[in-house]
Amino acid sequence: MMNPVYEKLQSCLASVREKTDFIPRVALILGSGLGDYAEEIEIREIIPYEEIQGFPVSTVPGHKGRFILGYINKVPVIIMQGRVHYYEGYSMTDVVLPVRLMKLLGAEILFLTNAAGGVNFQFQAGDFMVITDQIASFVPSPLIGPNVSQLGERFSDMSEIYDKDLQDLLFHTAKELDIPLQKGVYIQLTGPNYESPAEVRMCRSLGADAVGMSTACEAIAANHCGMKICGISCITNLACGMSENPLNHKEVQEIADKKAPDFKRLLTAAISRM
Repeated sequence: MMNPVYEKLQSCLASVREKTDFIPRVALILGSGLGDYAEEIEIREIIPYEEIQGFPVSTVPGHKGRFILGYINKVPVIIMQGRVHYYEGYSMTDVVLPVRLMKLLGAEILFLTNAAGGVNFQFQAGDFMVITDQIASFVPSPLIGPNVSQLGERFSDMSEIYDKDLQDLLFHTAKELDIPLQKGVYIQLTGPNYESPAEVRMCRSLGADAVGMSTACEAIAANHCGMKICGISCITNLACGMSENPLNHKEVQEIADKKAPDFKRLLTAAISRM
């Protein structure tokens, strides 16, 4: 009997392949503020999530919810214009289904982006942070349940989730573009509420530098199925209790939008070298 997770994946794969035979090399998930970047590439196909049988649909405002397939300076890419979050009420296997689907479509590299809160006092709003490691202990692992042996091993090694060569590529590219980069550990909590001051202190004591509501679970699934992974967080705010200002989504979005031009330049230059 086929694993139901893999069976659903195969259904999604067949649905996409009815529409395109495009084979991407790099899979890019766009975080807040970057949504329109997908429309600036050389587009070959646009596939709304609603047209993929069994695919979870993004419900977050500002997330268009579609795959964009095309080229960034001759590099074939598949872009998620709107990700699916655990806090939307989906099972974790549905949250990471898009990552696994992009792997089955041919993608070898997963480039994760997000908007995150800064936990490190050395950070400030507007910084970019290359993710060097992660803490995902506060959300369910996407590998819970019967192992999807067609994708990877039962016990997945997590000693180097974020590829060091890709990290070096990001730093070298950013230096050439004169875009400063921080580096650090990303921690995923469930959301959708922002963290309390006590939770932020907990994150810092655990060794986190940035906190958010996505990404780490996607990286686990991608690592399990053999993809190379890199990630950048846009630090849109200092986390709760680190400044006198209360958090709100509007200000987070404003900072993300303000930093989007530099983020886009970095994405284009880095992916062109992958």
